Amino acid sequence: MKKLSLVIATIISVIFIFSNCSENKANAEDPMNDSTVATNAYGGYESQVKYGEHIVAIAGCNDCHTPKKMGAQGPEIDYTLSLSGHSGQMPVPDVDRKEMEGKGLAVTNDLTAWVGPWGISYAANITSDSTGIGNWKEDQFLLCIREGKSKGIADNRQLLPPMPWRELNAGMTDNELKAIFAYLKTTKPIHNVVSAAESPMSAMKK
Repeated sequence: MKKLSLVIATIISVIFIFSNCSENKANAEDPMNDSTVATNAYGGYESQVKYGEHIVAIAGCNDCHTPKKMGAQGPEIDYTLSLSGHSGQMPVPDVDRKEMEGKGLAVTNDLTAWVGPWGISYAANITSDSTGIGNWKEDQFLLCIREGKSKGIADNRQLLPPMPWRELNAGMTDNELKAIFAYLKTTKPIHNVVSAAESPMSAMKK
């Protein structure tokens, strides 16, 4: 009886060992079975889109690209218009532009419109709408950030302050930028044609 029990225990052990070997072999042959690979690919998040959503949140993209509304403690982000850029209904800061340029100052009212030595810049619509980045390709978005080109077009003007494209270019990997783009393509489309940037007054007089 003891011998029979020993034989059964041995058989069970062998089956268990071979079962584990087969599973490990399958994981080795298919990297996607390795949860570590997936985790590393998306910063610990389950998908590229979720990773991009996280980066957009911690990078403060809504601070400039989302209109504001008045709350109990003053202007606050209006998430119903998330990432839709400067609204034409919002006025630019009522300041002496010539003085701003001469003193090298930058002024904003709600962070979506900025007046400074470069003229006036407006936060872009970066939702998935056609007036945002809905028609953009991934390589276009990478060019926009990597080289600071407006709308990701090589012969367009440089992005204007306060868009921190140089910092994003220096600090973000291609995987991170691709994740951001993947997320932005899933955002609620908001139709909003943002005003074109305006040249500085000194240039307008020439």
